[in-house]
Amino acid sequence: MRCPFCAHDDTQVKDSRPTEDNASIRRRRQCSSCGARFTTFERVQLREVVVVKSGDRREPFDRLKLEQSIALASRKRGIDQERLDQLISGIQRQVETSGEAEVPSSRIGGMVMDGLRQIDSVAYIRFASVYRDFSEARDFEEFASTVQQAAKD
Repeated sequence: MRCPFCAHDDTQVKDSRPTEDNASIRRRRQCSSCGARFTTFERVQLREVVVVKSGDRREPFDRLKLEQSIALASRKRGIDQERLDQLISGIQRQVETSGEAEVPSSRIGGMVMDGLRQIDSVAYIRFASVYRDFSEARDFEEFASTVQQAAKD
């Protein structure tokens, strides 16, 4: 494993343990050159899945991209990181175990929307604003009112 600080390619594993959700292994490493310590995570990848984007573009499924979009939507909301990690792992597991080699990005977006709706309404609206391409303040108002109405029911 290459050191992220000095790019030296000899690092030692100091500690290994499963994460709380048992979906990955957390490893503490130390660089033998600069002495810096850092953490890596090792996850099982069941199969290569291709995401079909708009305009028929295709790209490999990227967990990091999913993490970043959910982190952006839930930024400064005080949501427990463990809940977000469980959501991300659950979506990844659904995508990889679907049996399909290609998954539409709209399906993944729908999974994120469903998950965020249950966790935090503001993060849900933030994600929806990008996912559904809100262009005016009125779009936010209409969507927020449907979220409020659903919460009352």
